[in-house]
Amino acid sequence: MRTFLSVILAFSLGVFTHAQSKKAKDKNAIKSMCGCFEVTFNFAETFNYSDNPNYKPSKTKIAKGLEWAELVTDENNKISIQHLLVVGPSKKQMVVKHWRQDWLYQNTDFYMYNGDNEWLYKQEPKSAVKKQWTQKVYQVDDSPRYEGSGSWVHVDGKSYWENTTSAPLPRREYTKRSDYNVTLRGNRHEITDFGWIHDQDNAKIVREKGKKDITIAKEKGYNTYVKVDDNKCKAAQDWWKKEHDKWSVIRAKWDNVYARKIDLRLEKKVDNKVLYKHLFSEKISKEKDINNIIEAFVIK
Repeated sequence: MRTFLSVILAFSLGVFTHAQSKKAKDKNAIKSMCGCFEVTFNFAETFNYSDNPNYKPSKTKIAKGLEWAELVTDENNKISIQHLLVVGPSKKQMVVKHWRQDWLYQNTDFYMYNGDNEWLYKQEPKSAVKKQWTQKVYQVDDSPRYEGSGSWVHVDGKSYWENTTSAPLPRREYTKRSDYNVTLRGNRHEITDFGWIHDQDNAKIVREKGKKDITIAKEKGYNTYVKVDDNKCKAAQDWWKKEHDKWSVIRAKWDNVYARKIDLRLEKKVDNKVLYKHLFSEKISKEKDINNIIEAFVIK
C-alpha cells in the first residue's frame, strides 16, 4: 500500500514540477523583453486586394531607435512592461513614453477591438485559456489598444508566442490612411540570443457593422530588439523614477474602467485635444484631475 501511495505521490509531484517549470520558462521569456534595446522597425506592404484602380500602397517604413523596457509588475500571474523611447543625441536625450504590454496568466476577460475607437468586452471560459498568457497592449496614454491569448512554446531551442487579433491602425498609418479601419495583427514574439523579435503578418481590414470584413492589403512587419548595456538607457530610467507615481494613478483609473466589464467606446478628442496630450501635461498630476479627464473620454 505504501509503495502504491509513494508512486502516486511521486507522479503527482512530477506533474506539478513540470507545470511549474513550464510556467517559469514562460515568465523568463516574457521578462527577457526587459532592458535596453537598439530597435529596428521594418514594415512593407506585400499584397494588394483593393478593387480601387487608384489604390496606392503604403511606403516601406524603416526606422531605428533606442528603447528602454521597464519591468513595472512582476507577480505570479501578471507581468507588466513599460516601453520608453530615448531620442536625440547622447548629451540632449529626450524620453518619450511608448507602448505598454501586460501579460496575464489564464486570463478570461478581454476587450477586443472592433474598429472606430470601440472595444467589445468578451469573457472566455477558463478551459479556453488554460495555461495560456494574454498579452494586453496599451497606447501611450494607457488606454486600450489590442489583446489576445496564446501559449508560450519552448521547443528546439526556441521560445515564442503567437496570436492574431484586431487592432487600431498603427501610428504610422492612421494620419495618412482612411480607406481601412482595422488592422488584423498576426503577432509573433520570439526570444533570441541577441534579444527578441516582433514578427508580424498584418491585414488591412474594412469593417462595417452587419457586413463581412474586407481585406484591402497585407503587410509584413519585422522588428528586432538588440540588447545593449542598460547604461545607454539611463535617461529613460531616470525619467521613469520621476514619472512612475503619476502613471500608477493613471493605470489604476483605467483598471477601474476595465473592471466594469462592458463594451468600451472612447472619444477621439475632448476640448480639441487627444487624450495623451491631456495626460502628458505637467499641469495634470492630481488623482481627481486624472480621473475626470479619462472619464471625459469614456462614452457612456
